[in-house]
Amino acid sequence: MTKEDASYFGIDKSKAHPNAIKLLKDDFFWTNNDELSPFGSDEGHEALCEFRRWRKENSEIEVGYCIAWVINSVGEIDNYDDYNEESIVDEELIRQKIIDNNFDDKQYIYALDTSIIATALGQLVDEGTIEVDYKYYVQVAINRQRIWARLHNNWEYKDEYIRRLNIIEKVLEQA
Repeated sequence: MTKEDASYFGIDKSKAHPNAIKLLKDDFFWTNNDELSPFGSDEGHEALCEFRRWRKENSEIEVGYCIAWVINSVGEIDNYDDYNEESIVDEELIRQKIIDNNFDDKQYIYALDTSIIATALGQLVDEGTIEVDYKYYVQVAINRQRIWARLHNNWEYKDEYIRRLNIIEKVLEQA
């Protein structure tokens, strides 16, 4: 994305970095009206917009600071190091969170993970890369989303959503 496009907040393949176009081959990456796509849900779209606002003000800072802000603000996790594989990517823990009426899994699992994924893919779309040091958090988000989707037995779109998460994981490895 060029400085002239800095005020643009939607997803548009024609404004994307060439490396993003090369890596994001599937059409679902480029839609803003498909709830299963990274930028099509309200959470994913908002994360892309917030990343671009943040990046405009923090052009020289590592995107990890933006991801830490997402973890803190969306997930209400004070220390982003607490968002890690060992402590939060556990199927039984996620199952317990889903059935706990006092826990908002839509916010603290779905919205948080979707926001992390969209933030990283936003960097790829605009800058052609995902910073290596922060891919770990994106992988955690993908892993949690797979479990979260699988545990929603009556969700008719879970198989397609998991298929797309697998594609996003491959992009993460290549970026």
